[in-house]
Amino acid sequence: MFQDIRFGVRTILKNKGITAIAVLCLAIGIGLNTMMFSVVDGVLIQSLPYRDAGRLVQFHTTNQHSGIRFGALSWLDLKEWRERATSFEAIAGVQYRSFTIGDQNDPQRYSGAAIGYELFPMLGVDPQLGRTFSADDDRPGAEPVVLLSDVVWQQRYHGDRSIVGRAILVNSRPHTVVGVMPPEFEFPQNQQVWLPLAEYAYSTKRGERSIVSFARLKTGVTLARAQQEADTIAQQLARTYAFVPEDVRTVLAAMMGAVTLILLIACFNVANLMLARASARMREISIRTALGAGRARILRQLLTESVLIGLASIPLGMALAWVSIQLLNASMSRDQVPYYIHWALDTRALAYAVVVAALTGVVFGLAPALQASRIDLQDALKEGGRGTSGGGRAWLRNALVVAEMALSLVLLVGASLFIRSFLNLQQASGGFSTAPLMTMRFYMPPEQYKDEEARTRRVEDIVRRIGSVPGVQAVFSSNLVPLGGGGGATSIAVEGRPLEQGDQPIVGFTGVTSQMLPTLGLSLLRGRDFTASEALARRPLAVINQAMAKKYWPNDDPIGRRFRRIDDPNGEWFTIIGIAPDIRHSQLNTTEPIDPCAYVPFPYGAFPNTGLTIRAAGDPTLVSAPVREQIRASDPSLAVFQTYAMEELRRRGYWQDRLFGWMFGIWGVIALLLAAVGVYGVLSYSVAQRTQEIGVRVALGAARRDVLALVLSYGSKLAIVGVVLGLAGAFLITRFIKTLLYNVSATDPVSFAGVSLFLILVAILASYVPARRATAVDPLTALRAE
Repeated sequence: MFQDIRFGVRTILKNKGITAIAVLCLAIGIGLNTMMFSVVDGVLIQSLPYRDAGRLVQFHTTNQHSGIRFGALSWLDLKEWRERATSFEAIAGVQYRSFTIGDQNDPQRYSGAAIGYELFPMLGVDPQLGRTFSADDDRPGAEPVVLLSDVVWQQRYHGDRSIVGRAILVNSRPHTVVGVMPPEFEFPQNQQVWLPLAEYAYSTKRGERSIVSFARLKTGVTLARAQQEADTIAQQLARTYAFVPEDVRTVLAAMMGAVTLILLIACFNVANLMLARASARMREISIRTALGAGRARILRQLLTESVLIGLASIPLGMALAWVSIQLLNASMSRDQVPYYIHWALDTRALAYAVVVAALTGVVFGLAPALQASRIDLQDALKEGGRGTSGGGRAWLRNALVVAEMALSLVLLVGASLFIRSFLNLQQASGGFSTAPLMTMRFYMPPEQYKDEEARTRRVEDIVRRIGSVPGVQAVFSSNLVPLGGGGGATSIAVEGRPLEQGDQPIVGFTGVTSQMLPTLGLSLLRGRDFTASEALARRPLAVINQAMAKKYWPNDDPIGRRFRRIDDPNGEWFTIIGIAPDIRHSQLNTTEPIDPCAYVPFPYGAFPNTGLTIRAAGDPTLVSAPVREQIRASDPSLAVFQTYAMEELRRRGYWQDRLFGWMFGIWGVIALLLAAVGVYGVLSYSVAQRTQEIGVRVALGAARRDVLALVLSYGSKLAIVGVVLGLAGAFLITRFIKTLLYNVSATDPVSFAGVSLFLILVAILASYVPARRATAVDPLTALRAE
């Protein structure tokens, strides 16, 4: 084996041109595959950084009637689960929240969570300072306590170890710091402040479902057994529960499949190079065979050389992988990836690259080695013998090019679909123009703003102040920020329509101040809007969106009709006074129809976490600073956060689609170039091997254009066969990515036809240079050489 390696190194160094091309092609495939392995490893393979993470589960409620797949639990639900379930060591609840830390005259809003005291011990994570919550901390009426992340401790308190035991203001209420969590710990996703669950989630109303639950299976209990128990308890509670992990496998499978196709295309390219080189080495191999080398010995030597070329591609491939990971990280902000997911070029990635390089060496080297080891010794040793143009090698080279074209088409079709999906999202507006809009949120601490009247007065003052800022054309306040989420939902009963058991329509229910539609640049479709006084008073009036009007009054005029909230103890009937256009409340990357929604006067949705949407006469970012000054002038204790131009907010809503579009577009271009190189290489080799034939044709009177057409038709036929096979593969594969697309079919005829024609055109262009070379053949020179 050592002798094979030494001879292989000399051989590949002797053929520097072929080796360089092979290393470059393989490095591209190996680098991209290593990058994607690092991502898949970080997301799916590596264990979560918790004790015995395989027994940790998360469960949700589902409601098939209402179309809810990932619902939350109420405090009472969680309490009953703790009492009834026997399959779990512990069950802990989490309610996602944000908190204002307002000491040091610098109020800042942090992403946080209210958590059950069992949670962190269940994860097996200990604080670096102090302690976690106890059962006494997590009960209604307990002394308020708080846990800080390492980031908050370092940035806000400069790593002061005396912070434990000190009282700080959280939402304007003193809380004692009991501990600081370890560095890089921000469970569940990117939270930085934690308070006991009972302080925020305790409720005797089963309908208030906002708690996400985590649990640890008992030793020896399978997930299937736990699911059976969950079903039983669900029936007892008249709910349907299911363990449902968040699924990103479709995305990762699509991306891993794409880079695998690129690697295969690269392998086919290098295999063709190896076939050409093996043909040139026929006399050498024949002499070795004549001297007694067996077929297995020849095969081993050639495979050793191929594997060496694969391994030589690792340094360049790892460099490409590193650059790709840096670009990937730069395309995402920190809050878009959970803190526990990391990808890097570690020893696992290096080991993966070595294995892939070795396997690719076998893949691209096996067919040429087998061909080279099957030789006709007598013909090969003849002086000037041309065994290199045998039909077996010709059909293999053609087959490899056809395979390259087919795989390239599959990848290019996928890239086209993702790019079109991204372009569609770029044009999506959510029902209004985002360009002149600015958004932000502020938090009114419950200790200071205990009732809706106090919150309403503060919002009234802030809206009035902002309306006087130069450059502000209109402003409205609501818990809802269009495209940024918020608002609320409720079950309703429609007047005059019997309410059947289990049929409780759910509609959006959002409190707004006046001027919502003018701020968004919209007009009512029918009826009238709230007056300024009506929007700030608790009057049962409603402006509904078009979706609600069509769903509940499809053949009637909804103006003057009434509905009520089923869970409202006062039983107020809301009178509809207007119909508004449909707008998106949250993300754009969905084709789901807009939900029915009712907009009501602000006091019905006077939540502490309140949003502002501001329409500016010019650049909306220019009004951000003066608007913040007006909020601080109204109340300096209010924390202002999530300040975005609406256009930025819109773009943040489809960053994944933008990333897919860019990545698949780049990968498609790489595949296209590799396929073009493959066509060019095969035709160049074919022209070189058919020099005598072409010379005879020209000597017998064939015109230059006939020779040109001969070579171009050869390349075109290979491309057409590859395209046909690729279309079949693309139709089969793209249906698996249809859930990732926006407003484009997985079998979109424009993408399929356009990519097919483009790929054939590229193949013809790649064939043109060898074809021009063929027309320049001098028949006398060609015949004399033979």
